[in-house]
Amino acid sequence: MPLIVLCGIPSSGKTTKANEIKKHLEDIGKKVSILGDHKSSIDKNTLYSDSKSEVRWRGDLRSAVLREISQETVVILDSLNYIKGFRYELFCGIKSAQTPHCVVHCNIQPELAREWNEQRPESERYHSDVFDALVQRFEPPVGTNRWDKPLFTVTESSETDCDAIHSALFNTKPPARNMSTVSQPLSSTNFLYELDKISQQIVTTIIQAQKMMVPGEHITVPGTGDKLSLTRHVSAGELQRQRRQFITYTKLHPVEDTSTIPNMFVQYLNNSIK
Repeated sequence: MPLIVLCGIPSSGKTTKANEIKKHLEDIGKKVSILGDHKSSIDKNTLYSDSKSEVRWRGDLRSAVLREISQETVVILDSLNYIKGFRYELFCGIKSAQTPHCVVHCNIQPELAREWNEQRPESERYHSDVFDALVQRFEPPVGTNRWDKPLFTVTESSETDCDAIHSALFNTKPPARNMSTVSQPLSSTNFLYELDKISQQIVTTIIQAQKMMVPGEHITVPGTGDKLSLTRHVSAGELQRQRRQFITYTKLHPVEDTSTIPNMFVQYLNNSIK
């Protein structure tokens, strides 16, 4: 069933909008489940102050969403969702599940969000340093990005167009699968071998290229039409971790034409390495 991704800076009204959308959908007979930070056993200030805890939590959220969207339930993800790479991962999940989705951006000024944060009970507030850091790290959704559309932007003074959201979820086709999500025919018995070999060759190419480049330069990878853009030096260990994650994902969604693997891996790295 469809997925609604809420996003916005801290204390921007996401939970209020999530509950408003939930009520509208339930009133017309839809079953709705809200997932989000309220499900975490860790205090949110502790959660967003520690990068390792935050990464683990995002992984837990992603897994919970992918489990839910396979059932007869509309899923609303009520969290910051401030990293575009995470929203892209969710988009890949809904493409694989062949279900529609939309993004609702609670777009308010940080000064007002700070004021709303201070009005919360002390146990529910973001600490000032955590609030400021999350505002700085927020990557706003862009309506032209396929993983951010359809995009609905709401402000403190605007009404939530629940009818338009309903139409986007139930009157449109899900995004078409691309080569990275088409199931592998049984005849391609060398797929795993090619996947391992090609991804390792690309990692080796990147490691060598970084020795002769400065951050920000594009790396040309043989066999691909896309270039890799790195804004910082990426260690061999991190590249190997990204490679293992890519292999794990691609094994679940293999492709018939192994010549597409280089482009898929470069696109994956461009979206995953920040």
